Amino acid sequence: QVQLVESGGGLVQPGGSLRLSCAASGFSFFEKWMYWVRQAPGKELEWVATVGRGGGEFYADSVRGRFKISRDNSKSATYLDLKNLKTEDTAVYYCALNEYGESRGQGTQVTVSS
Repeated sequence: QVQLVESGGGLVQPGGSLRLSCAASGFSFFEKWMYWVRQAPGKELEWVATVGRGGGEFYADSVRGRFKISRDNSKSATYLDLKNLKTEDTAVYYCALNEYGESRGQGTQVTVSS
């Protein structure tokens, strides 16, 4: 079955950086577009970024220019590099099979605070 395991979150000051990782198993990773979504406290799940099978990248307006999504098909992994973090980026981040969070894992907490 599909399994997605996120890691790399933490506590960081505004303006800081983090790299999130997602290890995938149970499906043909190279065939799938991969997504990162996030959920802030008290808010709905929000799409963040998408990477296509060939590496094409798509971003929500709120993160474009600060976040970068990538994938390594040889490792069945996707990554999200977060830069110039803002307090409003605080959320649990998930990788998923679509923008609605399908098959997302347990998530990784990102807290941006001074």
